[in-house]
Amino acid sequence: MIVYLEAEFVIPDAHSLKEKRAVLQRMISRTRQRFNVSVAEIDHQDVWQRTKIAVVTVASSRSAADREIDHVIEFLESNPTWELLELSREYL
Repeated sequence: MIVYLEAEFVIPDAHSLKEKRAVLQRMISRTRQRFNVSVAEIDHQDVWQRTKIAVVTVASSRSAADREIDHVIEFLESNPTWELLELSREYL
C-alpha cells in the first residue's frame, strides 16, 4: 500500500526565503530520519511564509501505512514554528 500526503503550512515568523528554508529543511531532514518516508517541498518555493510538502510511505498493509503517516502528521504538527493550513491523503 502506498500513502501520499500533502500538507500546506504557514510560517508566520519567516521574513525571508532564508528563514523559511531553515525551518523547512530542519523539518524535512528530521522527518526523514525518524520515519520510513520520502519528503519534498512541492509548492510555494518562492513564497516567504508558505510551503506545501508531500510525504509518501510504502507498507505491506493499509493499516501499517496509515500508522506511519499518522505519526508523521503528529510530528509535523508538533513544530511550533509553523501552522497547518491544509492536509490531504491519498491511497495508491
